[in-house]
Amino acid sequence: MNPHTGTKPGTKPKDEAPTLDRTTFGHRLRTARKRFGWTLAQLAERSGVSITTISRAERGQLALGYENFAALGRALEMDMNAMFAGAGVKPAQFDGPVVTRSGKGVVYRGLSFAYEFLGTTAAGKQMSPVVGTVHARRINGPEDFARHPGEEFAYVLSGEIEVHFDTGEVVHLARGDSLYYDSSIGHAYVSVSRQLAKIVGVTSGESGHMKSAREAPVFKPARKAAAKKTGHSKG
Repeated sequence: MNPHTGTKPGTKPKDEAPTLDRTTFGHRLRTARKRFGWTLAQLAERSGVSITTISRAERGQLALGYENFAALGRALEMDMNAMFAGAGVKPAQFDGPVVTRSGKGVVYRGLSFAYEFLGTTAAGKQMSPVVGTVHARRINGPEDFARHPGEEFAYVLSGEIEVHFDTGEVVHLARGDSLYYDSSIGHAYVSVSRQLAKIVGVTSGESGHMKSAREAPVFKPARKAAAKKTGHSKG
């Protein structure tokens, strides 16, 4: 018995956040793919995620970054909550307030983040809120930049971060600072404080305004008709 936690060796304290390990997530991913009857190659084609990455994730050998699990979720028509709900918990359409108690979100350790997903019992919600601990300390290459449809918000709870964009812009944020941006632009978070920074992050689907702007037809200026009639020549 642990005198500090009151638990037996090998058991978790009752107040510890539920953790979604790589093996469990991989099983959910494989089950969803099999439900469609797709091969790894077919899912790779539909999601844009490589066959190797999907295969390793399904076997629990690789933690995915946000861009990849969001892309796989869209391709497999999996609600983000179904992907990251606690063990034995089935998300349901919510018709009232959804409370996540302190430290009770579902934790998933990604490539550069440790995510604590909040409100995972509410299926179909338009936003995905998380408390994130930024583990990345540097940008290693273009593969570190995430891109996904919609908008993203970040608020720094502790520490300091830099948000790098693939446009070359870098935004420094300290405790209490926040940032809102179009998440289809490549972005990456880096902790620059001595201790790893912690943030509240919210991602949303593509807003109506953004979709309208993206889908709006591009009007090209009409070319001036050549003067064919007498009296319409340049002068």
